[in-house]
Amino acid sequence: MYQKTFYGTHPDMMAGASNQDLRDRHLVTGLFRDGQVVLTYSHGERFIIGGAVPTGSPLPLPVQTEPESSAGHPLLERRELGVVNIGAGEGTITVDGHSFVLARHEALYVPMGSRDVTFAGMGARFYLLSVPAHAAFPLRKVTLGDTDPMRRGSADTSNDRMIYQLVLPHLCTSASLCLGLTQLKPGSVWNTMPPHVHERRSEIYLYCDLPADNRVFHYMGQPDALRHIVVRDEEAVISPPWSVHMGAGTSNYTFIWAMAGENQDYNDMDVCDICQLR
Repeated sequence: MYQKTFYGTHPDMMAGASNQDLRDRHLVTGLFRDGQVVLTYSHGERFIIGGAVPTGSPLPLPVQTEPESSAGHPLLERRELGVVNIGAGEGTITVDGHSFVLARHEALYVPMGSRDVTFAGMGARFYLLSVPAHAAFPLRKVTLGDTDPMRRGSADTSNDRMIYQLVLPHLCTSASLCLGLTQLKPGSVWNTMPPHVHERRSEIYLYCDLPADNRVFHYMGQPDALRHIVVRDEEAVISPPWSVHMGAGTSNYTFIWAMAGENQDYNDMDVCDICQLR
């Protein structure tokens, strides 16, 4: 059922880890495959990170097959799901008979207990994020136009960007999932400046809208011991609560951020002065 399982890590594991070790433990690849739903599992906040790329018949969200005790149960029996279409074309998500058309960068929040979820639409590429939930909240589509975007950074510091909060309590209620999208302006390459850590939440960054011959250097680790991972288009990085998460690209790009943990306070973070980083 899961392409890969990612286990929890301790900051001490960063010391002496090779570049390949970092990629194996934190980089999620191969999510978007034609005609498939691909899922990975992270023990950090019990995230499921996945992709669905319909090419013909609608693709169903799989039922659970592992662990053995959960086999045959709906995937969202005790989970909620956020979906963002990162493809160039529209796609349709049907949830228990209710259908929603998602254009590029539009999102759908799917509540706990949903049983029959399918994905359709040539040209759509659905990014999936699921975490455990304690209650079912309303099924809702969210567009960028529904949000109150925040502009951060500037062209002078190469981090002029727009932040769109898609699933947060002020707009779309969820049990614990927080989800949004950040777009960097042409000429800007740095994201998440100033860098920060939030000890009470894990975070996933998916990089997209990045030309095939470009890369993002994603920085992680504790502020005084940074490491980096080189990331391609449509790859994601799992950031533990103890880690900085920021990046610089060889061109501008979009990234989708998702968090879950102890609270849904967007501003609950410990900001690091850039001079603290080593």
